[in-house]
Amino acid sequence: MYRALLLALTLPVTTLSAQAPAPVRTVTITADDAMKFNLTEISAKAGERLRVRLLAVGTAPKSAMAHNFVLLQTGSNQIVFAEAAAKAVATDYIPSALKSSIVASTILIANGESAEIVFTVPATAGNYPFLCSFPGHFAAGARGKLIVK
Repeated sequence: MYRALLLALTLPVTTLSAQAPAPVRTVTITADDAMKFNLTEISAKAGERLRVRLLAVGTAPKSAMAHNFVLLQTGSNQIVFAEAAAKAVATDYIPSALKSSIVASTILIANGESAEIVFTVPATAGNYPFLCSFPGHFAAGARGKLIVK
């Protein structure tokens, strides 16, 4: 009996563990008082885990200058989204009627703040538009595309 217990105590312990999560690649985008993003293209592999970190680097107050990152489905009309967003003050410029067209988005942030979102890049190759939905920012150039290969 003692031998069996001693043998059991000296055997290696095998544990079952969950599969390690896929690594996450970080892309940092800055937005400023000129209402533009510093990046207008992001390349990614289908299924990749991506973290988009948004930094608001201007000086204007949030009531006049706030920023977010909104990634839309491929084929989405950015102009229609931006126009609807400008009227969606109560939902931080995210139009409820168009939420289904969003792949990923950050919260709305003021200058001096940051926000990030981690998501899985869509499995379908193509161009996925992104924009800042704060009024006037899309028109000023706070937009780009995620190129999925």
